[in-house]
Amino acid sequence: MFDVMSAFFDKPFFHLLGQMYDIAAVLAFIWGPLVAVWLAQKLWLDYVRLDFIRKNYEFILLEIKLPRTIDKTPMAMELVLQALHQGGTYNWYDKWWLGKVRPWFSLEIVSIEGEVRLLVRTPSKFKKLIESHIYAQYPDIEVVEVQDYISLAPYLHEKNEWSMWGCEFALTKPDPYPIKTYVDYGLDKAGTKEEFKSDPITSMIEFLGSIGRGQQIWMQILVQANGDRYATPGKWFKKHNWKEEGGRLIKELQAKYSGIDGAKPSKSEQEAIAAIERSLSKIGFDCGIRTIYIAQKEHFDPSNIAGITGAFRQYSSPTLNGFRPSNTPGFSYPWQDINEWRESKQKRKLFDAYVRRSYFYAPYKKTPFVLNAEELATIYHFPGGVAETPTFSRVESRKGEPPSNLPI
Repeated sequence: MFDVMSAFFDKPFFHLLGQMYDIAAVLAFIWGPLVAVWLAQKLWLDYVRLDFIRKNYEFILLEIKLPRTIDKTPMAMELVLQALHQGGTYNWYDKWWLGKVRPWFSLEIVSIEGEVRLLVRTPSKFKKLIESHIYAQYPDIEVVEVQDYISLAPYLHEKNEWSMWGCEFALTKPDPYPIKTYVDYGLDKAGTKEEFKSDPITSMIEFLGSIGRGQQIWMQILVQANGDRYATPGKWFKKHNWKEEGGRLIKELQAKYSGIDGAKPSKSEQEAIAAIERSLSKIGFDCGIRTIYIAQKEHFDPSNIAGITGAFRQYSSPTLNGFRPSNTPGFSYPWQDINEWRESKQKRKLFDAYVRRSYFYAPYKKTPFVLNAEELATIYHFPGGVAETPTFSRVESRKGEPPSNLPI
């Protein structure tokens, strides 16, 4: 037996591995300190950022109560979203010592046993700014500060009685490719009657309103002003932004046909180039989308999983971009997780990330994707009367200014 094992390891491949190990051990005095410094700066940056967030960002939750009818197009939502584009330029002292970070927000659509609610989670210091932008575009809407619905969620404390499923969403193509927006659905034209509108958010609202007792579905769209995060080819440690990345992608598409006589991009490629150019003309947001479905075990309906993943399908375009589920807890084969411990750990991690609204920074830092204001307004806007879900909360009375000739 010893001879067989000796013969197995006595091969060139294992000799090479042994030589590589010896070289790494000899050079440990070089790479060891470098790895230690890299790890230390990463841990330090996470620490100072979390400390800055704790001291400077007190988050609150605002609920949007809609009137019976909304005559505005989703273009009005684009103007509202400008309030969320809070950037900032920080020097090395701000970043590495003070831990300053750009503020982020969470646009949320939730269904509690079929009662659909629209919410915005924001640092408290931006409350008045957001309210003023909303009221400027939607004067009949009411914005109220409410308790976080997650504080009432039973899942973590009663996990033996509740089941959970969740996922995050990613783009199917590089960020500069746009998704199908409300402009493509013809919703940029004012005056269209409700019965002739095809609002892509309607199917999502109707689905959320269809779930029953003992079930909850939460969706959050985390947004932050777009920053530099794309690696610049040929330049170490240099990053560029989303617009520059889109320009590079356009040049790559056009370069395929340069120098070839009579060759030109196909119709779909020409449309893609035009769509990317139009998309880059709008402000961009770093985004992350996360959704969770929890239900009492006797009410857990697996068909709702397909409803969640399909809720974003109407924004997909076969020639441009779309959404796909990612980071879904679970394994393909039962022997990968015999006792379901690993899946349970994944679910707890996903749930905790949702509760914390953590995406751009520790403890659950992810790589975001970019949506411009038009795309973001498409997947999160205030639907008109075409969304007639019975449990969709609306304001019955219409607010208005008092007559100017009232007696004093």
